[in-house]
Amino acid sequence: MSLLFDISLFQLTLLMMAPLIIACLGETIIERSGILNVGIEGIVTLGSVTGFLLTYYSGSAIIGCIVAALSGSVLTLLLAYFSITLRANQIVIGLGIFVLGLGISPTIYRLAVGVVQSIPQVPTLKEISIPILGSIPFIGEIFFAQNGLVYMSYFLVAAVSFFLFKTPLGLRLRACGENPRAADTVGIDVARMRYGACAVGGLFLGVAGAYLPLVISGSFTDNIVNGRGWLALMLVIFGRWVPVWSFVGALLFAYVDAFQFKVNALPQYAKIIPPQFLLMLPYVFAMIVLVQVARGAESPRALTRPYDREARD
Repeated sequence: MSLLFDISLFQLTLLMMAPLIIACLGETIIERSGILNVGIEGIVTLGSVTGFLLTYYSGSAIIGCIVAALSGSVLTLLLAYFSITLRANQIVIGLGIFVLGLGISPTIYRLAVGVVQSIPQVPTLKEISIPILGSIPFIGEIFFAQNGLVYMSYFLVAAVSFFLFKTPLGLRLRACGENPRAADTVGIDVARMRYGACAVGGLFLGVAGAYLPLVISGSFTDNIVNGRGWLALMLVIFGRWVPVWSFVGALLFAYVDAFQFKVNALPQYAKIIPPQFLLMLPYVFAMIVLVQVARGAESPRALTRPYDREARD
C-alpha cells in the first residue's frame, strides 16, 4: 500500500502522462474536424528522432522541440492531402503514414549519426519548481516540481478545451466534423478547416514525440514510442473527444505505466513478478478499460467521411 501512494510514483505518473496527453490533444483536434489519424504512432516516432537530433547537434531543447513539431505537422499534412484533396480512405492512408513514419525515422537517425560505438545522449530536461506552489506539501511536490513540458501539458489541456467549446473557430471546427455540408452551407471552408486542424494537431504530435528522448530516455532508439501513439488514440475515445476527460484518462494509464516501472526496479518484486508481465500491464489495462468505455462513446458523425460538396449524401 505504501508503494501505491508513494510521492515519487505520483511524480513519475505526471512525467509519463505528458506525452500521452499532448499527443491525445493533437489527435482530438484532428478528429474533431472529421479526419481519423491512425498514423499517429509513426508521426510521433518521427517527432522523436527529429527532436533528438536537432537537440543533439544544436545543444538546444527548444530548437529540437520546434523542429519536431514542424516534422509532425508536415507528415500529418501529407495525411490531410490524401484524405481531403484526393478523398482517399483515411484508414488506409493512416496505416501508410504509420509505416512511413516507423521506417523513415531510424533511417534518418542512422544517416545523421552513422556507425558509433556509444549511443549519442542529450541532457534530459531538469525539474523546475514553481515558487510558492512547489512548496505546498504533497500536492506541490507532485504537480509543481516537474519539467517545462509537463507544465505546458497542463496549459494545453485548458487551452484546447477553451478553443473547442468557447470560441467561434472551435465551433466551426466541430461543425466540420459533425456535419460538413451544413458548415459549407453557412460559408465555412471545410477543406481549409480540416487542413488547419491537421497542421496544428501535427505540431502537438511532434512535440509529444520529442518529449520521449528529451525527458524520459535522453537518447533515441527504434522502439522509443513503444505504443504510446496508439494509447493516445485510445485516450481520445476514452475522453469522448473532450480534452479534460482525456486528461483524466492519461493520468490513469500513466499511473499504471509508472507503477510497473517502480515495481520492476525493486529487486524483491522483480524476482517474483516476470518483467514481461509488468511491461504488458498498461496495455492490458488500457484494452479492458477501453472495451467498457467505448460502448457509449459517440464519435464526430463525419469522422472518416471525405467531403465532396458536389456529391449527394
